[in-house]
Amino acid sequence: MPTKAKKEEDKKKPAKKPVAVAKEKKEPAKKPVASKKKAEAAEETKVVKEAAKIEALELKEKEAAKAAKGGSFIPTVGRRKRAVARVRLIKNGKGVITVNGKAYDKYFTTFELREIVKSPLKTSGQENSVDISVMVKGGGIRGQAEAVRLGIARALIQLNQTFRKSLKKLGYLERDAREKERKKFGLKGARRAPQWSKR
Repeated sequence: MPTKAKKEEDKKKPAKKPVAVAKEKKEPAKKPVASKKKAEAAEETKVVKEAAKIEALELKEKEAAKAAKGGSFIPTVGRRKRAVARVRLIKNGKGVITVNGKAYDKYFTTFELREIVKSPLKTSGQENSVDISVMVKGGGIRGQAEAVRLGIARALIQLNQTFRKSLKKLGYLERDAREKERKKFGLKGARRAPQWSKR
């Protein structure tokens, strides 16, 4: 029969091990929870900031749309190839440009097209003093950008005749009428005839 001393030792040994294991498990578990909370907090702040930016842009666009409806704007039309742009230049604005209800940098995704749209405003120095609202349809994306440019340039001249000289010099007032010629019946393209063979 086991003695009382052995029984006491057996009871003490298993009781000590689980406590130590539990301590080891608890300590590393605390650190990831804190780091997760920090990461979640950082993500939440990012989301809030992005939402605030989007709201600010939407407010500007709404203000521009309201001003356009009010009648204090200059309407013009710009064309290029098959694209037609109806432009409204709103006086005393903040430099907001909307195209088909979107911010112009979302509608025209490349840097080159954005620069084409903004070029008349930069030339005349009206980049931050007027708002532009555009409805454009037809043609391709580049044709639409150039149509918008012509519409903005025409509106700026109505706003102030002194801009005419600099805009005309850069060719922003020229209606570029070049268009792809239609294919003709019996031909392979606009003018390309089928290959002639002697035999």
